[in-house]
Amino acid sequence: MNLLNITAVSLLLLASAAFAANDTATTGAGIPRAEQVRKSQTISRSGSQPSAKGPAEYFTGSVRVDPLFAANDSTHVTGGYVTFEPGARSAWHTHPAGQHLIVTAGSGWTQEWGGPVAEIRAGDVVWCPPGVKHWHGASPATAMTHIALTGTRNGKNVEWMEKVTDEQYRK
Repeated sequence: MNLLNITAVSLLLLASAAFAANDTATTGAGIPRAEQVRKSQTISRSGSQPSAKGPAEYFTGSVRVDPLFAANDSTHVTGGYVTFEPGARSAWHTHPAGQHLIVTAGSGWTQEWGGPVAEIRAGDVVWCPPGVKHWHGASPATAMTHIALTGTRNGKNVEWMEKVTDEQYRK
């Protein structure tokens, strides 16, 4: 089994745990209600939740966010499938409970505040510890898609900050 297959299996196990605690009813956004507890598996069908454009307030360039699952009382993690077109990137941000990124396609970049830009490619897994200021996105010429598994603390999973400037992105 290669790294991508192992991480995919891990994601399926995590998603199964998250969905098992959800009811099939959804909120207005199509996200399973966290407060309902089921004692059997729940399947969230592909395409059952609408894609969203990454808000210009938090992203530069074209970004699509496909929600996978919401945090609930049993699993304090959200899941999302995020695609960055070439040159697109997030703003600087932190996560109160950390974040794993599993790069599934393309190549991109990530950077911690004050550190060098690091290339990330399909099959790479990035761990961003709680409170570490960082950004991530596509490289200038290649799109990048990742699965984001983001911990929540007190109902919050991200603290957005200033945008990454073109000068910071080019370094």
